[in-house]
Amino acid sequence: MACLFNPQPLGHSKLIVPDVCLGTMTFGEQTSEEDAHNQLDFALANGVNFIDTAEMYSVPSRAETYGASETIVGRWLKRQKREQIIVATKVAGPLRKLDWIRGGPTALDRSNIRAAIEGSLQRLQTDYVDLYQLHWPERNQPMFGQWQFDPKEDRECTPIRQQLEALAELVQEGKIRAIGLSNEHPWGVMQFIRLADELDLPRVLCTQNAYNLITRTFETSLAEVCHREKIGLLAYSPLAFGHLTGKYLNDPAAPGRLSQWPAFGQRYCKPNVVPAVTAYAALAKKYELTLTQLALGFVRSRWFVSSTIIGASSLAQLQETLPATRTTISDELLDEINAIHLKYTNPAP
Repeated sequence: MACLFNPQPLGHSKLIVPDVCLGTMTFGEQTSEEDAHNQLDFALANGVNFIDTAEMYSVPSRAETYGASETIVGRWLKRQKREQIIVATKVAGPLRKLDWIRGGPTALDRSNIRAAIEGSLQRLQTDYVDLYQLHWPERNQPMFGQWQFDPKEDRECTPIRQQLEALAELVQEGKIRAIGLSNEHPWGVMQFIRLADELDLPRVLCTQNAYNLITRTFETSLAEVCHREKIGLLAYSPLAFGHLTGKYLNDPAAPGRLSQWPAFGQRYCKPNVVPAVTAYAALAKKYELTLTQLALGFVRSRWFVSSTIIGASSLAQLQETLPATRTTISDELLDEINAIHLKYTNPAP
């Protein structure tokens, strides 16, 4: 298979990443360590040296598998030339109320961020991570299928300045090379940028948000923010938890995360998801593509996507999805995609 490595700067930085990234949230739950290491070897052999994980992974998160993905990646990383691998991980905040993570973090404050990175470095068996991300904001905002901001849900939280200062300390100590956000909204991105510029603190390079054919909310305002401020998008869930493979159209009980854990992925349980996926499946067939090829080619083709994060439960699945990211999306095909999008606008916000 042709090399997929297409290096480009992440955001405004000198950190060069390929435009495809291997996600690891199945490692330790759906994916055994042996298979995970085979996936990592396969990705690296094809030019994908960008690995994304998080302290809370595997997913769905539970006490028994807390840190499993980082641990599995760490055992593999120990055998590699560290300087040739780009490792990204994330600190979990208090919003999800995961009591088994550091006793249930009460804040994204200095002590929690520092404890989180120390744990991640130990599990990853490395002295530093290349990109460290806040997994989700501590403050009130709609996430993971919520679609309306409700000010009544506001609560006290660690000021963004203090979060940024804590991250800056870790950059100065060499424990992280660069910082990023995840599941962020425009206000949050702009606050991090404003404070970094005013206080001469590290600027965030990217935000990792869901983006796919049925989740295109990034385009409305975050796209402009990221373009003007030189912030990259790390697009996760490009296959919408398997919906955009088409497997659930023929068999709603098909093997996968959504059938194994029905309460997982509420974003993709809304009324217009199935009609939209059905329409995209028909469009893919018209162009003699699989739905997977259409979905992954679309995300990778977007001008604001720095890297498309693909994950797989098995090596065989990765061997299908990795080459599918190379699918070309013509202007004509994009027009038809957008026509469906206007009919079923963001059915999974």
